[in-house]
Amino acid sequence: MHSSYKWIVLFGAFIIYLFDALEIAILSFALPAVSQEFGLEPVQAGLLATATLLGMGFSGPIMGWLADNRGRKFALIVCLIVFIALTAAIYVVPNFGVFIVLRFVAGLGLGGVWSIISAFVVETWPPHQRGKAVAFVLASFPIGGVAAAQLATFMMPNWRLMFLIAGLSAALPLLIAIFLFKESAVWQEERAKREPGENANLNELFKPGIARVTIFASLVATAAFVAYYGASTWLPSYLETERGLEPHAVGQFMTWLNLGMFAGYIVFGWLADKIGKKNALLIAMFGSGVLMPLYGIVTDQSVLLWLGPLYAFFMTFAGLFGSYLGELFPTRIRATGAGFTFNVGRGISAFAPMILGGVAAATSFAAGLVVAGLVFLLGGVFLLFLPKAPSDVKAVTETSTLKGVKTDA
Repeated sequence: MHSSYKWIVLFGAFIIYLFDALEIAILSFALPAVSQEFGLEPVQAGLLATATLLGMGFSGPIMGWLADNRGRKFALIVCLIVFIALTAAIYVVPNFGVFIVLRFVAGLGLGGVWSIISAFVVETWPPHQRGKAVAFVLASFPIGGVAAAQLATFMMPNWRLMFLIAGLSAALPLLIAIFLFKESAVWQEERAKREPGENANLNELFKPGIARVTIFASLVATAAFVAYYGASTWLPSYLETERGLEPHAVGQFMTWLNLGMFAGYIVFGWLADKIGKKNALLIAMFGSGVLMPLYGIVTDQSVLLWLGPLYAFFMTFAGLFGSYLGELFPTRIRATGAGFTFNVGRGISAFAPMILGGVAAATSFAAGLVVAGLVFLLGGVFLLFLPKAPSDVKAVTETSTLKGVKTDA
């Protein structure tokens, strides 16, 4: 395959995941107006976010199986069509119940994109560049959040039209997937080795030798996403109600926070290729675990302004998961394994906003951030039980071998 194709995959995947992030983030900006129109209490409104995350949780095994058995490109196109159609359909949603169903089904498409584009990049880029490549692609997530904020600025309170525009605009990544992406050559090679009618299945994730990886990778992802969604859902409320920021200032703080996260994705992607994907992920998890509670304790607004991007800088686990988790599973079940572990975490995290909201109700939002930080630290402990990425082990071995080779002067 021509070397220029890897760049098509890189930038195409960046755009695709940016739109995926936009479709996920846009709900939070619409909730106030949606709640007003349908007369929803906060708990009911929160169910819309829960439904989305649950759909994303189920998407891991479903879309991962599809990608491993029917092809990366086919599964990616299915994901995009699902979330385009279901997001645009919200324009005519008649009631709250239908809204929940639409968000759940849209989540099936939204959640599947991550594992598929991660597999595309892992199977297209050489091992020594995968960390940077995958992290760059997944760095589009905070940019998608910024795009959602800007779209909301222009469209709200017309939330119906906002969902319609967001859904239809995702035709761009769909066209990229259809016309620019080729089926993964690595997947095709592995698929050709199977017996006719033989498919990879979910049971393979729990076979001896793989089960341990599946379990601990799921625990790491669960801890990371519970902490992330539990905290990020309430960050605007924390800044406004407990730290006295005006609503427009909250938007500025969140923009800087997302930019800090974007920078972190890029730097940690580079770091992953230098010190290993697992080591970089450990730094990210423990860094988030230390700085998030600090963000909850600080009361000075000027300190919060610069501390936000700093703590978000370390919150790059999703980008590192892309290259790390994908390598922990063989090609045959790569999308299934990475998608399952990643989205199990996202699915369970659907309940995190309610749990940390309960903590906040009993104590404070600041206390909720401290709890979230402790959960990040727990995820770092779980990570210690996982192996290094195979490409990192190979790189270390090759480096050691080269150091032992004497050359003629």
